[in-house]
Amino acid sequence: MEQYVIKPWDTRDDGQPAPVDWDMQVPPEVDAIAELVMKEYEMSVSSKTLITSKPDKGGAIWRIETDKGPRSLKVLHRTPERSLYSVGLQEYVVRQGARVPALIPARDGKLFVEKGGKLWIVTDWITLTQATKVDLAGAQELCFGLGEFHRHSKGYVPPQGAKNSSRLYRWPNYYQKIAKKIGWMREMAKAYGETTASNSILSVVDKYERQALDALERLKASAYPRMVQMGEPHWGVVHQDYGWSNGQNGPGGLWVIDLDGVAYDLPFRDLRKLITSTMDDMGVWDLTWMRGMIEAYHRANPLDRESFEVLLIDLAAPNEFYKHLKEMFYDPVTFLNTEAEAILQRILSTDQTKDQALAELAKDIGQYQPGDYTQAAVPATTVRQAPASASDQANWQLASPNPAAKGESKPVDVEPGKLIRLPEKESKPVRTAVAAKKPPVKEERRVEAARESGKREKEKEKEKLPDVVLFPNPELPFAETTTPASRQSERLKPIVATVKKAGSKPVKKKAASTGSVKTASKTGKKTVLNKSSVAKKASAKLPAGKALKKTGKSNEKAKTGTQLAKRSSSPRGTQHAAVKHPYKKAAAPSRKLTSNQAKKPRAVKAKKTGRNMR
Repeated sequence: MEQYVIKPWDTRDDGQPAPVDWDMQVPPEVDAIAELVMKEYEMSVSSKTLITSKPDKGGAIWRIETDKGPRSLKVLHRTPERSLYSVGLQEYVVRQGARVPALIPARDGKLFVEKGGKLWIVTDWITLTQATKVDLAGAQELCFGLGEFHRHSKGYVPPQGAKNSSRLYRWPNYYQKIAKKIGWMREMAKAYGETTASNSILSVVDKYERQALDALERLKASAYPRMVQMGEPHWGVVHQDYGWSNGQNGPGGLWVIDLDGVAYDLPFRDLRKLITSTMDDMGVWDLTWMRGMIEAYHRANPLDRESFEVLLIDLAAPNEFYKHLKEMFYDPVTFLNTEAEAILQRILSTDQTKDQALAELAKDIGQYQPGDYTQAAVPATTVRQAPASASDQANWQLASPNPAAKGESKPVDVEPGKLIRLPEKESKPVRTAVAAKKPPVKEERRVEAARESGKREKEKEKEKLPDVVLFPNPELPFAETTTPASRQSERLKPIVATVKKAGSKPVKKKAASTGSVKTASKTGKKTVLNKSSVAKKASAKLPAGKALKKTGKSNEKAKTGTQLAKRSSSPRGTQHAAVKHPYKKAAAPSRKLTSNQAKKPRAVKAKKTGRNMR
């Protein structure tokens, strides 16, 4: 059993759909490992019930009845090194007094058990209830609890052996990516001009691309470069998937749960996501709700003037347009003919009130005090701190470090005014159906020489591209180091994957950021379309009606019944005083939150209903 490595179980090894519906099941091997994990704890288990599973990732949660009371057993779907980062954070914020489920130690003193190539955790069980969505008071409770969580996460340094997770320095790259992908949408709509939504997309795509580029320029001119120089522990972590499912009311106030995906970042990025998604659901950018949500967060985790300014920039970016319309890259014909038009019209209707609401909100900046960012710059990557004792180190030691974790970025010393280039991810080799044979010695030398030549060519190409400015000298204008508008347009060339062989079954692959798209057939052969071949391949269309299978994140789903029950307070008896919120009931705008599938056709594509593992 120890040799079995847990992997996503909703597909078979050959990439075909599994014959079993795994939404409420796990493979017998995973269930057997769960039994072994429970024996690692000082408890007697009388029953075990699967609450929800994440078959596309390889995660699951069980409710177990024990002689110590009801508890939760969870397998974290990420690598052990990445999961160790979130486990360490969960223990840290509990010690700081946060309302977060406390981890129960195993017999060996560790707060996790490593089996099946994954980390498992156990917490006490607690019944939680969602905050109300129909009035502002519920949204304010959610934002206040988020602010508390962010405040308690400040100063966190992951344990030795954990893989660092940070998005703090990636904001410029995020806006550049949005602008580039929106440019791809333009070319995709041109290539599939006969589809239902193509004309509508072409009529607005320029506006949204300009919004992304404007947000990038505003970010460069803001205090962001000085803010991130304060370092990762200074800001703490973001949840990344925070909402009404992962922030719920319980004993003493609002609890934050499902911390698997936490990462370093400017904390108000969670607040921005919560506000934009709420405005999108309501169908209107409501100034009263935005002010109320920001004020509630500010009470729990005060914002300074610079943070409020960057929050406004992030709100103005075309986040919802990009989030919903990028679905076209998976199956252009089906999406553009069925869902895209309804989604686009809903976004356009909502955005009619966006600019005016943000302009009014910007007038509140005088209510926030300026921040102090004169501290000397710190390394861009957090330096790990050794535990106080050898026994503490043993409690965080992984059984078998994953070689893949060595790909973690190395610390980078950053000096003000210095330009740095973000490291590029190494591309994985493409496997072919023909077995590789070891070439002769002469052939090896020839291949090695060709490889070195290719590396030199890549270096020359890099020298032609502008550096990404992350930490500029405040006296150095960004205009001197950024890409000219003419070159920006050239770099936003789209890639359209349209080649399919007769009789092949497509498998969804996201468009790679490097500008290539891969599609696989049953035979295992792969076709790669690069930028130079777009013009030739644009005329070949995907067959209508054949939707690609989605394996990415599904949307956040509502929970009912036992699914509202979550992990509970610390077994060490941590007490949390009840929080009395001064919020008053406020009627929602005329366009209430809705679950109408006609208005939100994207929800139909979710694989699961009523469950969320995050």
